[in-house]
Amino acid sequence: MATMQKSRSYRGPALFSHGFRPFFLFGAIYAGAIVPLWMAVFVGDVSLPTAFASRDWHVHEMLFGYVGAVIAGFLLTAVPNWTGRLPIQGGPLAALFGAWLAGRLAATFSGIIGWQLALAIDAAFLLSLVAAAAREIIAGRKWGNLKVVGIVSLLAATNIAFHIEAHFNGVADYSARAGVALVVTLVCVIGGRIVPSFTRNWLSSQKPGRLPVPFNRFDAATIIVGACAMGAWAAVPSGRAVAGALGIAGVLHVIRLVRWAGHRTISDRLVLILHVAYAFVPAGFFLAALSSLDLVAPSAGVHAWTGGAIGSMTIAVMTRASLGHTGQALSASTATQAVYASIIVAALARICASVEPAYSIPLLMIAGIAWTGAFLGFALAYAPLLCSARKL
Repeated sequence: MATMQKSRSYRGPALFSHGFRPFFLFGAIYAGAIVPLWMAVFVGDVSLPTAFASRDWHVHEMLFGYVGAVIAGFLLTAVPNWTGRLPIQGGPLAALFGAWLAGRLAATFSGIIGWQLALAIDAAFLLSLVAAAAREIIAGRKWGNLKVVGIVSLLAATNIAFHIEAHFNGVADYSARAGVALVVTLVCVIGGRIVPSFTRNWLSSQKPGRLPVPFNRFDAATIIVGACAMGAWAAVPSGRAVAGALGIAGVLHVIRLVRWAGHRTISDRLVLILHVAYAFVPAGFFLAALSSLDLVAPSAGVHAWTGGAIGSMTIAVMTRASLGHTGQALSASTATQAVYASIIVAALARICASVEPAYSIPLLMIAGIAWTGAFLGFALAYAPLLCSARKL
């Protein structure tokens, strides 16, 4: 109660009253803006002053720029709930947001300022986020939640490795795959908390029926097997052994998803999107397994994980958290459902572009337009909530 009273006593700009507000809003704007820019770079119409190869800039800014912002918004909002401590707000939050923004500029203009300075500026954001979250969790003695911070710490280290590998090898293949693997693991860990929890809460208010199976040893084993399979894929992305490991992980994640009773949530889009988003996790494992056997392009599995699982899950989390933490009803408006439809279309079109090279150009265009529509649509629909005081 004391923490809530202190939080209510905050009198600064509403945008910096809670971590989800600036990071969800500007993370979405950034995600929506850089894809059209990347498409212009891809076709040769634009050249960026970055030290990265053009593909690496795209990968880096999606993984450590947009995803980094959403992770920050989630962590800075979840940690106070876990610990009961006052949220980071005001000046400290604005400084952390400034570090994220500086990182985006540094990565894009690294060809001008030099890769070493760009690395130092860019790395500061995730390292600061890890330090802030770990401090609050340790102070609140919520030791079990340190595993989430541990994954983000590895992501921060991978960001540093990405800059170094890109400079000395010309491309950052290993770091890019490691970054994807870590974020997907984070989706599996956090998704394993929120998907069955929100599903159970909603189904409990409906007619009696099957409820999600609570987290148990099967879930823990599934996460571990998946993480190990993706670790092997990050190191050696081809071969029968890796394909087998990825295939087994995919089967386990399908079973995990089925245990959450998602088929009963069709009438509640805020819950249903969580299940749809998680379905892209096993899809990514199966497609990555096929690519390890040279049966499909490697980008098919990568984009099932990134555009599908990560893109859809971040949209799902941002919409639900923004509604809940601003005092709104947990109901998917027409605009929110349009955002969900757009992100699913974007993911499916991007995967199909990898599977069907003959139609790759029109499918890439559809994917890019739908992705931009999803994130800029979120920003447009939710900016009034994120920039104004909480509804009492």
